Amino acid sequence: QVQLVESGGGLVQPGGSLRLSCTASGTIFTIGAMAWFRQAPGNQRELVATLTSGGSTDYADSVKGRFTISRDNAKKTVYLQMNSLKLEDTAVYYCQTNYRFVDYWGQGTQVTVSS
Repeated sequence: QVQLVESGGGLVQPGGSLRLSCTASGTIFTIGAMAWFRQAPGNQRELVATLTSGGSTDYADSVKGRFTISRDNAKKTVYLQMNSLKLEDTAVYYCQTNYRFVDYWGQGTQVTVSS
C-alpha cells in the first residue's frame, strides 16, 4: 500500500504564493513519475503539472510560468510551487502517482485565492 499526503494549502490573496507538498509513505521505495491535479467546484479534475522520474516536467497552459513542480527523492516528496496566484487557481489540489501499475491519490488540499 502507498499513501500520499498533501499539505500546504490555504487562503492567499491574488498575486500571492503557496507551496504544496505531497509525501509518499507505505510500501514504496522510490517515487516515480508524479503529478498534481486540481478540481474546482463544478469542474472536472484537471492535470496541472507532471514530473517524470527522469526530471522532465510539463504544465497546463493555464499555469505555465507561474507553477513549478519539483521533487526530493530522499524525502519521497513532490512539491508544487505556485506563484502569482489567480482567483481561478482556487481548487482542491491532489497529487497522484502510479506505483507498480496502481494509481494512488492523496486526499487533497484546498487552495483558495481570494481578496
